Amino acid sequence: MNSIAPLWLWLVFVAIVLASLLIDFVVLKKQGAHEVGVKEALNWSIVWVALSLVFNALFWWAVRDSTGDAALATEKSLEFLTGYLIEKSLAVDNIFVFLMIFTYFAVPAAYQKRVLMIGIIGAIVLRTVMILIGGWLLAEFHWVLYVFGAFLLLTGVKMWWAAGKEPDLSDNPVLKWLKKLMPVSENYDGEKFFTVQNGKRIATPLLMVIFMVGLTDVIFAVDSIPAIFAITSDPFIVLTSNVFAILGLRAMFFLLQAVAARFHLLNYGLAVILIFIGTKMMLIDVFKIPVVISLLVVVLILAVTMLISVRTAGGAPAARHK
Repeated sequence: MNSIAPLWLWLVFVAIVLASLLIDFVVLKKQGAHEVGVKEALNWSIVWVALSLVFNALFWWAVRDSTGDAALATEKSLEFLTGYLIEKSLAVDNIFVFLMIFTYFAVPAAYQKRVLMIGIIGAIVLRTVMILIGGWLLAEFHWVLYVFGAFLLLTGVKMWWAAGKEPDLSDNPVLKWLKKLMPVSENYDGEKFFTVQNGKRIATPLLMVIFMVGLTDVIFAVDSIPAIFAITSDPFIVLTSNVFAILGLRAMFFLLQAVAARFHLLNYGLAVILIFIGTKMMLIDVFKIPVVISLLVVVLILAVTMLISVRTAGGAPAARHK
């Protein structure tokens, strides 16, 4: 799996991710358990998006410097931007599921931040492994592209039909299995995953939440990673666009939590994006859709969906958020 990115840029990327996670942990420990407000979530969202754009500018400079080709550098940076936007968009559906999980388990707002932090770390590790495997498969077996494309088409259609319907966690087989596997306390014990009840060490509901968030990470990684491979096969671009989108997931969660009802039609837009990306992947050997066109299509779909959502928000169901 060859990449256009020089080795030093890989090292810079790893350093940025580790520094970001460290800062997040330090801030989390300093602030303690507390409810994240809209202002704090908005400020952090701006920071993560700005960091991603700065890294993309550095990526453009690195490619131009190593190849001497400004046009190629622009093409690769557009691939990063398109991949980042797609992953950020698909993360919205991920966030809606997180909202459902937190609501079902009645997770106190003060504890949600820690759960999301653990979920982000798990998502980064999981996606790194899956991207490396996916990149190797594409390098060895070109026909896997068509499998990915068909999978995205089916996922998009399924998401369209499921949009607007309220999922029910009580019938989730994994949750039922977890409850049979270990006894769970009725109440939370701060941010602890285990507590002592009647002299026995048992799990708290927060541990169940961590398991369900982890399962959600797995499910959405399976959806989103093929989507980015439709834009580029460069492992550096695939990995970095994914990780930068994930780093801002926690802040975006608390931001969308406050305005979820206003964007009640977003799932329809996400379904159309998946169908478009799947079609693009299926046609890759017949007609390669330019990256700029892909970026414009994704932006247009999101803009139209959000505009219609805002205009019809008065009659939208509010069941998806607390």
